Amino acid sequence: MKYFDSHAHYWDARFTENEKTPDQLIGGLLSCDIAGIVNVGTSPETSRLAKEQAERFVGMEYAAGIHPTDAQGLSCGLDEAIAEIRAFFRSTDGKRPVALGEIGLDYHYDDTDKELQAAFFDAQLSLSEELNVPVIVHDRDAHADVFDAILRHPRATGVMHSFSGSPEMAREYARRGWYISFSGTVSFKNARKVTEAAAVVPADLLLIETDAPYLTPHPFRGQRNDSGFLKYTNAALAAARGQTPEETARLTLENAKRVFGIR
Repeated sequence: MKYFDSHAHYWDARFTENEKTPDQLIGGLLSCDIAGIVNVGTSPETSRLAKEQAERFVGMEYAAGIHPTDAQGLSCGLDEAIAEIRAFFRSTDGKRPVALGEIGLDYHYDDTDKELQAAFFDAQLSLSEELNVPVIVHDRDAHADVFDAILRHPRATGVMHSFSGSPEMAREYARRGWYISFSGTVSFKNARKVTEAAAVVPADLLLIETDAPYLTPHPFRGQRNDSGFLKYTNAALAAARGQTPEETARLTLENAKRVFGIR
């Protein structure tokens, strides 16, 4: 079986804490059972790092965007930051991003600046409509506000990353043509809501991911994640949907190529 990791962060410092370099790890994965990886940025700087890594590998693409928690630490203002992200998509030098992301809202922490996050999310959804590119959306403890923002941008589309919402919410996104991606959380023993949501996603809108180096699937939870663990997430997702792992791997690979425009 071949797997497509629709969301990872191989520029993360945790990948330097290993006997292998990040490039050695990525090269080994892509030469085995990983058919593709989207290396996702979370700021202008990490988007540049994601691009540099992706350009060294056939099979790795990248996304450029500003994560809600990264927005609070930028040294520049909103307009300048958005201009930097736009430049990735206008560039004629090297690979262009296959998506705008990771963007969204994250209300998990007490010091969250919700107004700032909302401004960056709204601006990047507008940018995706301007550029006609898919987005990768982060939603942590902010389900209602994320959904409302997306409703305000009906021409925006893309991926709900590491989905943690209800089955009802999954149906609403699917009805609007959004792809829904499941990470290692679908394998966790206490993730009943996630597995119930996984069961209702239409086959042509289903994706899998690692969110590496985070969210390592059971039974390796707590270890640093990488795309080599994707087969465990795929098996758990298949079980939740009553499919064979082979069918789930094939569907999610085909879907990833479609949403990201990869030939």
